[in-house]
Amino acid sequence: MAEYKVKVTTGTMKHSGTIDHIYIILIGTDGQSERTELNNVGIDFITGKTGAYKVKTSSSLGKLLLVKVEKDPFLIFPEDEWFCCKVEVKTPEDEEIIFPCYRWLSRGEFVELRGGKGVTFMEEDHPLLLNHRKKELELKKSSYKWEFIGDGLLHISHFKDVFELLAEVRFSMSELDHTHKLITLELAMKGLTEPGKKWKQIEDIKNIFQFKKTKMLEYVSEHWKEDDFFGYQFLNGTNPNVIKRCSKLPPNFPVTDEMVKPFLETGTTLEKEMEEGNIFLCDQKIMDGIPTRQKDGNPLYVAAGLCLFYKNPEGKLLPIAIQLYQQPSEQNPIFLPSDLETDWLLAKLFFRSSDLIQHQTLYHLLHTHYLAEVFTIATFRCLPTIHPLYKLLIPHFRYTLHINILVRKLLLSPGGALSESSLGVEGLMELMRRDLSQLTYSSLCLPENIKERGLESIPNFYYRDDALKLWNYLNEYATAMVDYYYTSDCDVMKDIELQEWVNEIFTHGFLENKRSGFPSCFNTIEEVAKFITMVIFRVSVQHAAVNNGQYDYNSWIPNGSLLLCKPPPAIKGQSSMQTVLETLPDVEDSVKIMSAARILSEKYTDVVLLGEFPEEHFDEPIPKEIIKVLQADLSYMKEEIAARNSELEMPYTYLNPDVVENSVTI
Repeated sequence: MAEYKVKVTTGTMKHSGTIDHIYIILIGTDGQSERTELNNVGIDFITGKTGAYKVKTSSSLGKLLLVKVEKDPFLIFPEDEWFCCKVEVKTPEDEEIIFPCYRWLSRGEFVELRGGKGVTFMEEDHPLLLNHRKKELELKKSSYKWEFIGDGLLHISHFKDVFELLAEVRFSMSELDHTHKLITLELAMKGLTEPGKKWKQIEDIKNIFQFKKTKMLEYVSEHWKEDDFFGYQFLNGTNPNVIKRCSKLPPNFPVTDEMVKPFLETGTTLEKEMEEGNIFLCDQKIMDGIPTRQKDGNPLYVAAGLCLFYKNPEGKLLPIAIQLYQQPSEQNPIFLPSDLETDWLLAKLFFRSSDLIQHQTLYHLLHTHYLAEVFTIATFRCLPTIHPLYKLLIPHFRYTLHINILVRKLLLSPGGALSESSLGVEGLMELMRRDLSQLTYSSLCLPENIKERGLESIPNFYYRDDALKLWNYLNEYATAMVDYYYTSDCDVMKDIELQEWVNEIFTHGFLENKRSGFPSCFNTIEEVAKFITMVIFRVSVQHAAVNNGQYDYNSWIPNGSLLLCKPPPAIKGQSSMQTVLETLPDVEDSVKIMSAARILSEKYTDVVLLGEFPEEHFDEPIPKEIIKVLQADLSYMKEEIAARNSELEMPYTYLNPDVVENSVTI
């Protein structure tokens, strides 16, 4: 007789356990075991517990290949799904093998688990495993399908509702629902959800935040008028993605030296400051000509402006000229800090509001959420669970499909915060089309992005400093993992599953745009490691950078709004604070914007941070050591950020590993 010692671990989530019958079959190169019920004295498969069992066979099964787990009903009790984390088997030859599962099983359902070292297609050495690999991918391709949503737009998953998703890719909505209900109740109690009600004075807007205050939000509400804070946000706010060094003015932005001379250091010129790298530009030409929607029969407004910034000798970034539309004219003046205070405030409000629309639509929704969805679907469809890159990537796609379905249902549906922006859904879709058509691979790879924008040396750019460190840590991590599993570039080229994976991303995410520089295949180990770095960085670090500060920066409506109700001033000197109030959205729309920002920035209990891997997918010592190195790097970085932030008036916290999630979950 041969004896196999089996351990089965049940998940820690609420209701993970089951009272149903659980059976197991061990399958090896020399045969398989009998169908054996796993049953000890007392209750088995309790939430968060590991049970130990024995499976006996007449002789050794040889090399253990698969573990088949089945779930059958217990008497007439109702269905209770069971979350199986993993099965561990110690063979008669004293080999210990982990078979990761991490999925829910329903009655009458079975799952065949692969264990041991991650292997690529070329390494398979048994027909049974090749067949298992093939069947797994066939099933996943029928379960996860691409959906076309419009010309020029990337493709998304075919799921329309979260309840269509497999249970293991869904999250509990209880906390999200609780937060939404709490916000609605708070604001109703304060009488702030009354339709059509306009703000009477700026100070009244603070009433929204009585139940939820942060130090940064209070700072924003006190300093939103200040030019140095306006400039600071383009480096360390929610959208540090658009500013770039300016060595030559665009021909449609006729700023003269005479205009800006009062705002430059004495004795210098605009030309000289550009040569020295102290002039920066934000250009919103991508928004030019997109029609706005109407609200209650009245048009809404959006700018497509240009803003010139000056880095002064103190290292502060200051706006020195703003033009709100692309074509200069008498009705499209260049606003200056010396203009009437409310004219300058309105110019900054319109520019920041367009920046906010770009941030939410492009740099948040398209560049993190939707790209994460493309990466997720391609991974499910093309990489079997035993593939080393599946094991490497799957922790970074946790709950992404679920949250993106909610985004489409709650933010982009009628009444949602994004759908009710000045552009409306049709305008936002056009904005995404334009952006995707010019999106480049290098722009998604942070070191190249920073270099292309000429931002290597601008001071007080904490997003850049923290993000580059995290990129480098992730690149070392990805490189070590890829080097371990691929011994040569030839191995990369022969891995048909890997090649299909990157080609699906190129096809469905970037619409086969060869000018973008996105790879459609891999030829070297280095190319794979860089691409994996980009994927993990985008769905963890970059998402944290554009998401975590939304409540702090985007809730104070005078600092920027998704919709504006009056046109920008065409003639200088005629505005007042009343003009600013009339331009802002009404109370009800302001509440919607604030509520969305709060929900998207809220901290929930079911969080897995970057570097945390509660699901054990790797069974080999070297990958486990590589993970420990990453965790040590992140731990050291937490200390570095804490030391730096202790000396800052405005601490930059959004990329502290303590708050960077492993995946796009909110």
